[in-house]
Parts: sequence; C-alpha cells; structure tokens
Amino acid sequence: MSTLKTDKKLAFLHDLYVATDWGERFAELIDEHVKLPSKGRAIYVAAGTGGHALALKKRAGQGVTFVCVDESEARLELSRVKAAAVKESGAEFQHGQLEALSFEDEQFDLVVGDASLVAPERLPEMLSEMVRVAAPGATVALNLTTASSFGEFFSVYWEALANTGHAEQAAGVEALISALPTVSDVEVLAGREALNDVQSWTRTEEFDFASGEAFLSAPLVRDFLLGNWLEFLPEDEATRAEVLGEVERIIDDERQGADYTLSIKATIIVGRKAE
Repeated sequence: MSTLKTDKKLAFLHDLYVATDWGERFAELIDEHVKLPSKGRAIYVAAGTGGHALALKKRAGQGVTFVCVDESEARLELSRVKAAAVKESGAEFQHGQLEALSFEDEQFDLVVGDASLVAPERLPEMLSEMVRVAAPGATVALNLTTASSFGEFFSVYWEALANTGHAEQAAGVEALISALPTVSDVEVLAGREALNDVQSWTRTEEFDFASGEAFLSAPLVRDFLLGNWLEFLPEDEATRAEVLGEVERIIDDERQGADYTLSIKATIIVGRKAE
C-alpha cells in the first residue's frame, strides 16, 4: 500500500508507471483539445513529475512561461531534474494544495488541471481555484475520470465482499460508484464557476492485466487507486488481505485465460473565463 512507501518512492513509481501510461492517455486529451497561448503565463495544476507540462512548454515556445504545481515535493523535484536536463528555463515548480493555490487572482492566460487521480469530492474546490487564478478570457481545462469508470473492478469488489462475509460493507462500493461525476455534473460545475463556451470530450480507455495478481500488484492500482477503494474497510491487514485474495480469485476465474481489462471514462472539460 502507498502508506508504507515514502513520498520519494511514490514519486519514482508515479514517473515510471503512472505518467507513462495512465497519464499519457489524459495528456492526449489536453493536446487534442486545448489551444496554447502564444505568450503569457500558464499554470499546470497537479503537474505530477512534469513530463507533460514540459512538453506543453516546448510546444508553446519562449513567449509562454509555465508554473507547475503539485502536492508532492518529491514529484516536483523530479520535474526540476527533467527541466534542467533539457535546459528549460521557462518553467517554475511550486509545492501547493490543489484547493488553495498560492497565487493572486487572474494571473494566468492558460490554466490546465489534471484531476485524473484526484478524489471526486475535491473537484469543486480544485476547479474553483483554477478559475480564480485564470485571467479574463483565459482557457481553463480540467481532465478527470467520470461515471462508469472502474466498473469491472467495482463488480468484482462487491462480489468479493459478499463471499468473505463483509456484505455489510457493500454500501462502500456504492459510494465509490456514485462519487464519480457524470460529464453533465462537471459541465454544470464549470457553468457555476462562470466559465463560458464549455465543451467536453470523453473516450473509453482500457488497461489490461495478465492476471488477478498482476492487476493488484500493478503500481497504478496498488499505490494510486487501491488506497481510496479500500478506505471504508476495517484497517486490519487480515481483513484487507482476505478481501483482496478473493478479488484476485474472482478475476482469475472470470477471465478464463484472457487478460483482465479495467476501463475508464477519460474526460476533459474546457471553458473560457468570462471577460
């Protein structure tokens, strides 16, 4: 579990296994649907280990400076190393909370946020802060996972709880499912933040795993998804190990020699701050 690993270790795992697969799927949405300014300042909220932010900076050219914000100082340190390696002087890296950005109002000509691994309940405040720091007329873009994501796992999880005598915990799975916002929910949220010309794009992305064990041991799952999924279970290791063992068994029984596929709805919401 991620709680047993240092921030530095998690940062390396994020860079090696999350940014290079999961992250690239969401980065493509930004690349396809967000127009970069020719000059000014841009901010990338939840920039991770900085690979995509630096790629955007290179595309934008010398007229645009990028500020990259992340909650992990260790991920930011990897970002700084990358920037130094490519001699990129037009990027800054700041530690900060997603719901409390340490910038004055209306500072940025482009605001991009990656909420793909952010807990759904944090989205309203995160988006509100992104809009607050956007200059009038600036583009604001947020990517995230939306409703119907992780359905294959939630179905297995529910069955595993029932099979191990924890059926009373099934309400926790229902809460995980209902917490994921629909695209319409996020569009309404963007409208409440006074964003104009709001548009959204969604596509299904699939992640394949050779077995139940491969699924549960994949860094994306083990270190970045499972923590939230297991939060409502008792904290004792025996209970969690029992439930996860049953999850692995069900996956292997159902896949019948084929890969186990986890699918998500990758979504981007783009709007323009009112002038």
